[in-house]
Amino acid sequence: MRTVDVSYKLQTLREAVAYGRIKLSKGCIEKIKNKELPKGDCIEASKLAGLYGAKNTPMLLPFCHPVGFDHAQVEISIGDGFIEVTAKVRGIARTGYEMEALTAVSVALLNIYDMCKGFDSNMVIEEIKLVSKKGGKSQYFENLKGVKVAVITVSDRASRGIYEDKSGKLAVEKLKELSAEVVFYKVVPDEREEIQKAIKEAISSGAEVVVTSGGTGLGPRDITPEAVSEIALKEIKGFGEAMRIFGSQYTPKALVSRASAYVLPEGIVVLVLPGSKGAVKDYLELLGGLLKHALDMAKGKGH
Repeated sequence: MRTVDVSYKLQTLREAVAYGRIKLSKGCIEKIKNKELPKGDCIEASKLAGLYGAKNTPMLLPFCHPVGFDHAQVEISIGDGFIEVTAKVRGIARTGYEMEALTAVSVALLNIYDMCKGFDSNMVIEEIKLVSKKGGKSQYFENLKGVKVAVITVSDRASRGIYEDKSGKLAVEKLKELSAEVVFYKVVPDEREEIQKAIKEAISSGAEVVVTSGGTGLGPRDITPEAVSEIALKEIKGFGEAMRIFGSQYTPKALVSRASAYVLPEGIVVLVLPGSKGAVKDYLELLGGLLKHALDMAKGKGH
């Protein structure tokens, strides 16, 4: 058993809202309204219990990540024969707050039950449900279904057959996982003309997104960003910044990488990745779901 690995995800603003309802006798509801229960103010105590529930979710549910949140709110309203509880949990994190909101509602309802059980033996918790959630992969990321892509590995030794190209093949696999159609794959040496020629061949093959692997370091033969920028119209600076910031959480050495992304005059997006398998995996998981949006913008389709 294990929790889901969310280490590769970007931290984004997330929010979850949950709802629950408990049915009570009218007599019990009157006691709650008049604050006549021996244990005290049921409404305020249940709001507090809900907040405790949200904070302690990972202690109750073993597969929930122990993520902090920035805001939690529990609201309770009294109806005709029932009480409704709504919880909102919000924060910036790598994973959502659905379970925190649901747990807050659950604990608030259980607290109502506990405080009222001596006066109403027929209480029924009728429903607990997630009302809405915002942020994260489901809101910001898209797959690449219908998008034709190309992979170009830039490596002197791999192009001469000294060792097998593993990072480029991994990029092909990751792009297919994103539902992309891979129409071109090639290994070229660290030569400006060869890189540019391969990109043009990829475009001729129908590629709309080109992913390169290798040549982003500081060595004298590392010239992939320069080769691409010479034929590019614009640089997508945010992609490069995100890769370095994200990568530096794994190793500070990522800060010397020159990973980047560009838009070519034809509206083609080129993602320039480092040559390691780890970088290819992490950065495609990080940015792969944003390539469709970048492509749409590059083709003038707006936001």
